[in-house]
Amino acid sequence: MTAQFFSETIAEISVEQLAQRMAESPEELQLIDVRENQEVAIAKIEGFEILPLSDFAEWSGQITTRFDPNTETLVLCHHGSRSAQMCQWLLTQGFTDVKNVAGGIHAYSLRVDNRIPQY
Repeated sequence: MTAQFFSETIAEISVEQLAQRMAESPEELQLIDVRENQEVAIAKIEGFEILPLSDFAEWSGQITTRFDPNTETLVLCHHGSRSAQMCQWLLTQGFTDVKNVAGGIHAYSLRVDNRIPQY
C-alpha cells in the first residue's frame, strides 16, 4: 500500500464491542487482520483473515471478490495505525461499512483476553 493522504473520518469499534459482536453474530462480520505473518504467529484472534500490508500487491486486486463491500468489515492491526490505513483504502474501493479496531490486538489482549500474548 503506497502512502496516500486520506481525509475521510474512519469509524472505530472498541475491543470490547468487537468481542461482543464476535460472540453474538460472527457470521455477519468480515474480519481482516493486516499485521505481518510473524506478528500473527505471536498473537492472533481466531476468525480474522490475514492480509499483511506488505503483501498488498498480491491481494489488493481481489479485495471486492474476496469480501462483500456491503458487509460490516472490521480491521485489526497491532495498535490501530495500519488498520486505519486499510480502512481508508477499503472505503475508496467502495466498502460501505468499515470500522477500525481501536487499540488493535494490543488493547484486545489488555482489556478482553489476557491469554493473547503482548509484543
